Amino acid sequence: MRDLKQFKIPFAGLKQGEHFFDYEIDNKFFEAFGFDEFNNSNLKIALTFVKKSTLFELTFTSSGTLNINCDSSLEPYDQEINGSFSLIVKFGPEYNDDNDEILIIPHEYYEIDVSQFIYELIILSIPTKKIHPKVADGTMDSEALKKLKELEIKQVESSNNEDTVDPRWDILKDLITDKKT
Repeated sequence: MRDLKQFKIPFAGLKQGEHFFDYEIDNKFFEAFGFDEFNNSNLKIALTFVKKSTLFELTFTSSGTLNINCDSSLEPYDQEINGSFSLIVKFGPEYNDDNDEILIIPHEYYEIDVSQFIYELIILSIPTKKIHPKVADGTMDSEALKKLKELEIKQVESSNNEDTVDPRWDILKDLITDKKT
């Protein structure tokens, strides 16, 4: 992944103790991952990196907004994003990221790339159902919503009209009555 050099932390030169890193995330960051579903991104990531003699403790905190499209109206809106994630990094014979909370890196590593962890934190902070605030409070006025309401009204009217029966059901009812006689 190119253009993500600033997300590599050379821990070999860091003293033991707390270190702080701040990152500004925009659409170029997501383009490096081949992800282009956001209209605009304005996020800040604060990383607290605690170096200890045998391990590292990383705490990621994200805040900001993503301009995304509403699932109902397809209208763009700014979605607030807030999230946090903690990771413990230990040393071992080989790289192992099977555990979500513990990362094991080989002893010969001298830097760690945190871009994947930041990407996952942001993606997992997005709600599964993206609803524009105006859709939620009923003040949205868009063509898509007008069409949905029109179709909903038609469906309610057709379900209220009990006289309309699918003729296929009538044929099946005849089969049942024929069997009884």
